[in-house]
Amino acid sequence: MLWPMIAVALGFLGIAVLGVLAVRVFAEVRRLARQVGVASERIQRAAEDLERAATPLAGSLDLTKK
Repeated sequence: MLWPMIAVALGFLGIAVLGVLAVRVFAEVRRLARQVGVASERIQRAAEDLERAATPLAGSLDLTKK
């Protein structure tokens, strides 16, 4: 009777450890997703700034070719 009780206890502990690790992975994935969102917003703003800065230059290049 001792070995089945030990097996059940070890099984429960194994499932508990997997549950804790799953919660930690879930929290890290949410944190990573939040950072990816912030980074994509920064990239979008930088692309818009670059486009605004390049527009006058592109216009001046068009004038010199005529």
